[in-house]
Amino acid sequence: YGSEDIELLPNGLAFISSGLKYPNVKSFAPDRPGEILLVDMNDDVLHPEPLQLSEGVDASSFNPHGLSVYIDERDGTVYLFVVNHPDHKSFIEIFKFDEKQKTLLYLKTIKHPLLHSVNEIVAVGPESFYATNDHYSHSTHMKFLEGFLGLKWTNVVYYSPGDVREVASGFYSANGIAISNDKKFIYAVDLTGHTVNVYEKLANWSLTFLKAVDVDTCADNLFVEPVTGDIWTGAHPNLYKVFDYKNEDPPGSEVIRIQNIHSDQPIVTRVYVNNGSVIQATSVAVVYKKKLIIGTVFQKALYCQLD
Repeated sequence: YGSEDIELLPNGLAFISSGLKYPNVKSFAPDRPGEILLVDMNDDVLHPEPLQLSEGVDASSFNPHGLSVYIDERDGTVYLFVVNHPDHKSFIEIFKFDEKQKTLLYLKTIKHPLLHSVNEIVAVGPESFYATNDHYSHSTHMKFLEGFLGLKWTNVVYYSPGDVREVASGFYSANGIAISNDKKFIYAVDLTGHTVNVYEKLANWSLTFLKAVDVDTCADNLFVEPVTGDIWTGAHPNLYKVFDYKNEDPPGSEVIRIQNIHSDQPIVTRVYVNNGSVIQATSVAVVYKKKLIIGTVFQKALYCQLD
């Protein structure tokens, strides 16, 4: 029922966001609440299992979208940030991950007028993060017009309890976002602009635009490989098919890898391409020890062994 976003822990455990209901996007289980799955990528055979949500969040209206993990270096506490769309609103839920009990312990819900159409987030502290808004307007009709007219109205917002502000703008449709391994740079996708934008993160959390890397497709969520710093993304070769779903002509899938993104000549490679016969509407790709999981907006996930 979807694997829209995947967040990987250093030990190989991965969180999967499943069951997203999004306006004008296909759902194979429209009445089934969303859930967060856990899978151990160290296993030879992968077995995703749903995590229990503690009291504090309404499981019946849980509608998870983007995910991000923050690990407290002092005590190893794992915080999971979840973009949640109950009744098509935009909230950020913060959980503490209890690995022994396989439970997400609810800590806090964040809502703010600047976080009105959140797609993806990257956590930078126990209660702070960068978030992308994929639309400026609130109504479905106006959101359609934004895309039809090619308006560059979407943005990136920085949030902390004492500081909330726009830090990047001018996106056709801001989408995936990630942070470099050295924590010095932020990468943000412009979905319909076909770019991955690179920003320097300043000491006051502002962002300075450095460059835009053309990926020649509609990139979605981002994953930064821990060892190499390579950026992986799931992508939509034909975004129109995602929003106008047809069984006989389903949306295809791509996995893109960007190497040396900070160099003068980044290398953009299509690692996987499919016309929808195997996997549809790919949104994310995560690598761990030569294993690749490809997630989708509303369909299944695909597990591959890399050469």
